[in-house]
Amino acid sequence: MSIYQHFRPEEKEFIDQALNWIGQARNLYSPKLTDFLDPRALHILRTLLGNDHEISLYTFSVITDAERKRAILCPDYFIPADDDFQVSLFELAYPKKFVSIDHRQVLGTLMSLGLKREKFGDIIISGDHIQFLAAAEIEDYLLANLEKIGKASVSLKKIDFEEILQPDEQWDEQTITVSSMRMDAIISSALNLSRQKAQALVESGKVKLNFKQTESSSIECLEGDILSIRGFGRCRILSVDGKTKKEKWKVTVGRLK
Repeated sequence: MSIYQHFRPEEKEFIDQALNWIGQARNLYSPKLTDFLDPRALHILRTLLGNDHEISLYTFSVITDAERKRAILCPDYFIPADDDFQVSLFELAYPKKFVSIDHRQVLGTLMSLGLKREKFGDIIISGDHIQFLAAAEIEDYLLANLEKIGKASVSLKKIDFEEILQPDEQWDEQTITVSSMRMDAIISSALNLSRQKAQALVESGKVKLNFKQTESSSIECLEGDILSIRGFGRCRILSVDGKTKKEKWKVTVGRLK
């Protein structure tokens, strides 16, 4: 039986990478540090690791409800310290009186520097203060190259984790029951919309699944998935808790306020 059949076809590349990480930790008997992983990728990694008694999985997070985390796979002799995760925290300095900068602009600018999304953690915005987490290995490149966001001149300052902001955004957790795990059913129940309205949102290109646009409302949602719905914010599938007596799925979701 192929391991891939338990996951989506488009997740094969990440599954191969994750299996390689686990193999490196086991065969070299040394820690393996990952890039920043979203909740779905982290769920896949945990599933692949299963009840492995030789390799442990640790993650690093300095904010409540962090969406992206670096992880370390390691033999049981090794317990990582915070420094082992090689994460840097930056704060943006910009002319706050004259310019407003949003999450999308920050991410777009970071990506335009030619760096992979996996090298960045969460972007934290609280009022007019903006911070973000990044892999320590790109620290020097960021400090040398991030000079503008849009038309605004900006500068970066590396700061200690004790100075981290808690984001303005908060996740509300709720339990829903759905007839199936189809995307339109999840959106309908989580957002309290009609099934027809939920289908229309997906099919008109207003929904992203794990940050990639999809126009198929029949896709089955899985644990760890993040749904970004234009005009409604984000939903995260926290856990799939089995079926009720009436054969409906019981699902715990987080919704971004």
